Amino acid sequence: MPLPARFPAFRIHNDDAGYRSGIEPLALEQLSPGEVVIRARWSSVNYKDALAGTGQGKILRRFPLVGGIDVAGEVAASTDPAFREGDLVLTTGCGLSEVRDGGYSQYVRLESKWVIPLPTGLSLREAMVLGTAGFTAALALLRMLENRQKPELGPLAVTGATGGVGSLAVDIFSRAGFEVHAISGKADRADYLKTLGARAVLGREALATTRPLESARFGGGLDNVGGSMLTSLLAQTAPYGNVASAGLAATGELDMTVMPFIIRGVSLLGVASAGTARDLRDQVWQHLGSDWKPAHLDLICTREASLDELPAVFSTMLEGRSFGRTVVRLD
Repeated sequence: MPLPARFPAFRIHNDDAGYRSGIEPLALEQLSPGEVVIRARWSSVNYKDALAGTGQGKILRRFPLVGGIDVAGEVAASTDPAFREGDLVLTTGCGLSEVRDGGYSQYVRLESKWVIPLPTGLSLREAMVLGTAGFTAALALLRMLENRQKPELGPLAVTGATGGVGSLAVDIFSRAGFEVHAISGKADRADYLKTLGARAVLGREALATTRPLESARFGGGLDNVGGSMLTSLLAQTAPYGNVASAGLAATGELDMTVMPFIIRGVSLLGVASAGTARDLRDQVWQHLGSDWKPAHLDLICTREASLDELPAVFSTMLEGRSFGRTVVRLD
């Protein structure tokens, strides 16, 4: 595959001229080093991407960098014999748009240790509908299962259920045999969540308790919000249930007692998708291409965007007006 002299990329700067981002032409030698060059076809938009692209969060550790923490495409060149030209691959997290150039570029150069062969059962586009969001939801489920989470403990609650991680978690958890209760402040999206597999759709008031312990209502769950909603979810979790923490859409603060842990044996599990070990990455992606593959990816993907549409997508997401997943076309 011939490599172009220059190609478009969405690059982020922070220098004497201020914080800014936009499309600019790059050459391959300007990208972060690595053994594998990918002709990118699809990327996606995560909350972290919106923070990085606008400067509203301290995500990038060096500048300038190409944005985008996810990418999927085909190998254009490789010095690692494990990958050949034309292989379909993906990468999520692994320092993209944080310490190295990311996926918002027609060509991406990566270290081979973070390049995942596209699982059988997924197209490149489907892999990016999943992206970091789907990987996070599936990693949360894997962590809960490893800690003996069972459907018999009760329904799994998913907070921030209309977001990317939340929507995919509803679908993935139901595919894995769990009853799911979606928690959302968007009452007009109840039918959407039920179509994804939610048995019940509850308003935020379901997690408004301030008492250290409440009646056990859930077997566990996935929290994308943080703060009082996470505290309340833990207080309503059944004995030896698991709550996975994957986000802080409301706040990173957590004010609570240890009572759910020492009286009911509830576990709070952290989900840090960006730095997940390679063996776990392979395991999660194999599930996502087979038994945990969401049944409603076309419904969950609510928007396709080009590179020049990214600023508008970022604004919508940070204003809390987005739902589902946005994929980015790089053709």
